[in-house]
Amino acid sequence: MPMLILTVVGDDRAGLVAALAEVVSAHGGNWERSELAELAGTFAGIVEVSVPAAAAAALTAALNELQGLLKITTHAGSEAVTEIWPLISLTVIGNDRPGIVKEVSATLSRHQLSIEHLSSKTIDAPMTGGRLFEATVSARIPSDADTQAIRADLEALAAEIQVDIKLD
Repeated sequence: MPMLILTVVGDDRAGLVAALAEVVSAHGGNWERSELAELAGTFAGIVEVSVPAAAAAALTAALNELQGLLKITTHAGSEAVTEIWPLISLTVIGNDRPGIVKEVSATLSRHQLSIEHLSSKTIDAPMTGGRLFEATVSARIPSDADTQAIRADLEALAAEIQVDIKLD
C-alpha cells in the first residue's frame, strides 16, 4: 500500500486528532505512526498513513476538506529500501541561548549523521532564575563513520557553546 505523509497544523482545540483519524479511516487508511504536539496554542504534527492505492486521491481530497480546522499538506511517502544505519542518541543541556540546535545539527551533518528524531524544550533553571535548554536527538550514523571523530567534535562543541552533550 502506498504511504502518505501528512503534515498538520491548526489552532489547538479538542477533537483535531479525532477528525483527522475519522477521515483516514473512512478511506481505508491505516494510521502507521505519528508525532503530534501542542506548541504555543498551536497543534502541529506529522502522520504516516498507509492507504489503498485506489483510495489515495479520495483521501487527499477529503483531507483538504478539513481546511479551517487543520491545514494539511500531503506528501507521497517513499518505499525505497535503504541501508539501515545504527542509531545513536545524544542529550544536550545547558543555559538557553540562540543557536544551540544550529550548532549541534551542523556538527552531526558534517559527519553525515541523519537526524531521525529531535525533541527540545526550554525550562526555568531552578537555582539561577534563567532558562535551560534541553534536547534529545536520535540520529542514524553511517556504518563507515569515525565515531571517535564524532565524539571529539561534539565534545569540542559542548565546550565552545557551554552545554553538556552526552552521547550514547
